[in-house]
Amino acid sequence: MTQPPKDFTADKDQLHPRNRHRGRYDFPQLIRTSPELAQFVADNPYGDASIDFANPQAVKALNKALLKQFYNIQMWDIPAGYLSPPIPGRADYIHYLADLIASVNEGVTPTGKGIRVLDVGVGANCIYPIIGRHEYGWRFVGTDVDPVAIRVAKQIVASNTGLSGAVELRLQPASSNIFSGMVKPKEVFDLTMCNPPFHGSQAEAEAASRRKEHNLGTSKGPKPEPNFGGQSAELWYPGGEATFLWRMAEESAHLVRETCFWFTALVSKKETLPGLYKSLQKLGAVEVRTINMSQGQKTSRIVAWTFLDAEQQQAWRAKRWLNKPAPTA
Repeated sequence: MTQPPKDFTADKDQLHPRNRHRGRYDFPQLIRTSPELAQFVADNPYGDASIDFANPQAVKALNKALLKQFYNIQMWDIPAGYLSPPIPGRADYIHYLADLIASVNEGVTPTGKGIRVLDVGVGANCIYPIIGRHEYGWRFVGTDVDPVAIRVAKQIVASNTGLSGAVELRLQPASSNIFSGMVKPKEVFDLTMCNPPFHGSQAEAEAASRRKEHNLGTSKGPKPEPNFGGQSAELWYPGGEATFLWRMAEESAHLVRETCFWFTALVSKKETLPGLYKSLQKLGAVEVRTINMSQGQKTSRIVAWTFLDAEQQQAWRAKRWLNKPAPTA
């Protein structure tokens, strides 16, 4: 029987305690690390150094500097129009996943190359594998439906010694599939993660960008340009976030039920939660957890679920995290 969702709430307006980006950006240091950032830095109306976060090129330059300074990424570049996500929020997801597996391992986060993570929708930016590899030494498999995103992510991995051999990229040929065709026979993952597209159509995504531009006072024409970029597969999915997560839950139960410990996904809209909980209950999830995150004015949450019962969880832990045979009855 599915247990009621368990809530873990982050302090309001605060990033995870282990997040390297909790304080203000040190722009002088970031410019020393990545001089190309300098052209985008200026004092804001409050007299503080900042960038124009409505400018995709400025956001990209900031990300390059952050990745170089904090994660030792010497080469990182993505094509124009591809998602250049805010690094602090992406780091939060990784750190809360570390807490998630620690919660079933006596409070200790398993680290090192033995821990395998499947990143569904890795994107050209390859952000989650970069942060997860640096912070915890985990190995990643990243999947995506966009061949350009996979090609660019492969270039990033090949150009940075800390990622080489630790991140594998796989092209998903069927745009409607999540896990189907991506998990090899006998392959197991300790975690899966996903930041689903939350719009239901291109028109809906563009309308959201127009509203954002209007709120920022940066409207530049009839076709909006998202400040963090994003291709269609990154921004929208037929039926939106709710349909994507329903499909993800279905495939997790029917295709890879016992080959992964924790399935997780970001959920942007709280209205999506009741339907997702109901689906997971019907599919037989043993445990469902909701991890609430606050980042400035934005609130989001991670929903995590597992089909492993208590005995199976302990066997998994003993075999993969403690490297010893599972106890026998």
